[in-house]
This record gives sequence, structure tokens and C-alpha cells, in this order.
Amino acid sequence: MQPSNGLAVRLEKLSKRFGDFVAVDNVSIEVTKGEIFGFLGPNGAGKSTTIRILCGLLAPTSGTAMVAGFDVATQSEDIRRNIGYMSQKFSLYDDLTVEENIEFFAGIYGVTPERYPERRDYVLKMAGLADRRDTMTRLLSGGWKQRLALGCAILHEPPILFLDEPTSGVDPMARRDFWDLIYALSEAGHTIFVTTHYMDEAEYCHRIALMGGGKMIALGSPAELKTSLGEGHLLNLETSDLFSSMTLLRGRPGIEDVAVFGAGLHVKVDDQAIGVDVVRKALEASGIHIMTLEPIPPSMEDVFVTLLEFQNKKVGE
Repeated sequence: MQPSNGLAVRLEKLSKRFGDFVAVDNVSIEVTKGEIFGFLGPNGAGKSTTIRILCGLLAPTSGTAMVAGFDVATQSEDIRRNIGYMSQKFSLYDDLTVEENIEFFAGIYGVTPERYPERRDYVLKMAGLADRRDTMTRLLSGGWKQRLALGCAILHEPPILFLDEPTSGVDPMARRDFWDLIYALSEAGHTIFVTTHYMDEAEYCHRIALMGGGKMIALGSPAELKTSLGEGHLLNLETSDLFSSMTLLRGRPGIEDVAVFGAGLHVKVDDQAIGVDVVRKALEASGIHIMTLEPIPPSMEDVFVTLLEFQNKKVGE
């Protein structure tokens, strides 16, 4: 699915300082209506701070940001009426039932009594919670709480949804099911702005901003960012001695980078054929047995590690 035309969110040279600490550093982004836009990065990268600014919860130090056509610095109340927000804490009340949570948030979001039954039934159906409507929320699993929190965030039919680490702490199956819901909302016209530190989740976004140290270090679709590493320049290596292999290969001519990936190493090389030969000769000369040595396409984790290391080198220069 391609996002529809028009802008939902626009940041221009946005920065946020807390004393001497720069949490968000000169970030410029445009998010299209209907787009699933991902903010990817480790804790402390500036993702959540940016989300809070866009939700009207924090004032920017400098730069501008528009959400649903409203200025975050001067029209925060208008913004809050046009967005839904869900955090990793889910913001639910454990001592209320599923339906009581829905009713409470409907009141918070200003859903009229006339519209409430329709919106309640929609949320229960969307989240798959119709047969759990009378269940105490504290008894729900993390995955079901996640669905309920998303449902409560869209009760008032906001055009833009901000999801801040929404899949943190839930099992992989629940995470995949949750993304099915996000896709359905995007197809219905909602703009989804989601932060995550799960590299695999970046694959689900239309576009991604890679964040590190408050800066945006790359922007593009998952395919575009992978292509930026170059075709055929990544090798998957498994050996009898992982860490000795990494030490031996780092810094050798023709080898750009070596990083641990799962039970093996990902080796970035200048040239595939030459790189394979360099790796094989270096390890065999040291008596290290090679179990796997093959070219592979880069993952989002490869992209992120490579670009973040490049950014850190630039900062250190």
C-alpha cells in the first residue's frame, strides 16, 4: 500500500535541550498522510523526546513542528484532539474491566454519549476483546493489554497515531499480531508514527528515520537503507572461534567492518570475491575452522550498526 498524498507531520530543524544535554539535535522530517513512519534507535537516541514534542507534551527549544496542520509550540490543545498516543506502559487502569477502561478513555477523549456505543463496539471488535469485555484488565496478558491500549488510543478516530515503543515487553507472536492491526489502521487512512528499538520491526514501516545521539543519521525506506550499504558486500561467517576471528579480521585491507550477529559474524567487505579470499586465508593460517562463509543481503541491524558507527566516527573527528 502506498501512503496517500498530503503531509501529516512536519519537523524542521527541531531541537530540544535539557540544560547542556541535547536530546534532539536539528531533526527535519516530513511524514505523509497514511504513512507508517518508524523512529528506530537505541534508548537515549531522542525518539521518545521527539514524540512528546509532537504530541504537545514538551516545547521545542528551537525549530518548528506541525502536526495535523497545527503548530506544536502554540496549538498543543488542537494537536491533542487530532492525535492518539500509546506508550510502552499502555496507560491502562488494572482495577477496571476492559469495557470500563474503554468508557473511561472515551470520556477523556471527548467521545459523545451518542457515538460511544458504536466506538466501544468497534474497539472491542478491532482488538478481539468482545468476549473479554468484563475481564479485569490486570488479568490480561501483555499482548491483550497492548491491543486494548491501542483501541483506547483510537476511540476518538484521530487521523494521526503516535506509538512510543508499543511492543516493548510483549512476546514475538503478540508483536506480529499488533503490526497486523497497525497495517489495518494505515489502510483505513490513519498516519502511524512509531518508535521502536526492535530492528525487525523497521521492516514493517514505509519509511524509517535512524536515530543516534539525538541526531537523524539516515532516512528512507527499508529497501533504500539496505541498498545504501552496497550489493554483495556483506558476508555471513561462522567459525570455531568467534572472537579470535573478529580480532584477526578487523583492520585488514579489504575488510570494512566486522560485527557479532547471532552465533556468527557479519563481515562487510570492499569486494565480495576478494573479501572471501582474505577471510579464508587469514583464518586458515591461524588454524580457525570455517563452518560458514557466504554472501548475504544486509539486515536492518547491519544498516543501523554501520551508519551509527559512521556517525560516531564523524563526531570523533
